[in-house]
Amino acid sequence: MAEVKLFGNWASPFSCRVEVALKLKGVEYEFINEDVQNYKSPLLLKYNPVHKKVPVLVHNGKPISESLVILEYIDETWETGPSLLPKDPYERALVRFWTKFFDEKCLPALWNGCWSVGEEQEKAKEESTELLKILEGTLSDKKFFGGDTIGMVDIVANFISYWLIILQELVGFQVYTKEKFPKLGEWMDDYLNCNIIKENLPPKEKLTAIFRARFEAAAVTK
Repeated sequence: MAEVKLFGNWASPFSCRVEVALKLKGVEYEFINEDVQNYKSPLLLKYNPVHKKVPVLVHNGKPISESLVILEYIDETWETGPSLLPKDPYERALVRFWTKFFDEKCLPALWNGCWSVGEEQEKAKEESTELLKILEGTLSDKKFFGGDTIGMVDIVANFISYWLIILQELVGFQVYTKEKFPKLGEWMDDYLNCNIIKENLPPKEKLTAIFRARFEAAAVTK
C-alpha cells in the first residue's frame, strides 16, 4: 500500500488545496502539521530544502513541493475520484493559465490589501477589484470554473471563498461583496456546500484568532 504523508499547516489555504484534492481522490494520507511561523522541522527542511515551506507531499518516500505541482501529481497518480484537470490539452493549458493567474496576480493583491493601510491599501483595493471582475467574467454561465464539477481552478481559488471573507471582516478591507460579484457569490456557495470542502476548512474562530493576533502584532511594529 502506498505511503502518503502531507506536511502542511492547518490554517494554510495552500495545504487545504492538497487535502481537498486527496479527499476528492479518496487517497488515505497522514497529515503532519508544521508550525512554520515558529519552527520548521528537520523533516520539512529535508523534504523541501529550496523553499523550506509547506505543503510538501511525500509519496513512498519521494517529496513533491509547491501546491500547484502537487495537485497535478495527485491527479496524474491516482485515477480514483474525479479528474482535477481536463484531458484535452487545450483545456489543460487553460487550467494552468488560470491557476497561475490566481497565484501570481489575485492572491498577492488581495493579501496585500488586507494587510496594508492608507494609500497602499486603496491601490491594492483597486487592483483587487479589477482582478475579481476578471474572475467574475470567467465564471460566466458556469457553476464552477471548469464547468459542472469542482476542478483544479476551484481548489486553487479557495482563498477567496473563505480566508478572504474572514480577513475582510477583521480588517475592514471590503473588496468583495455578493452585490458586486454575484457569480463569484454563487460559486462560493456551491463550493463551500460541498461536504469534502466543508470538512477540510479550518475552524473560523480559530483562524480569526490567528489573523487578529498577527494584525495586532503588525500594528505594533508600524
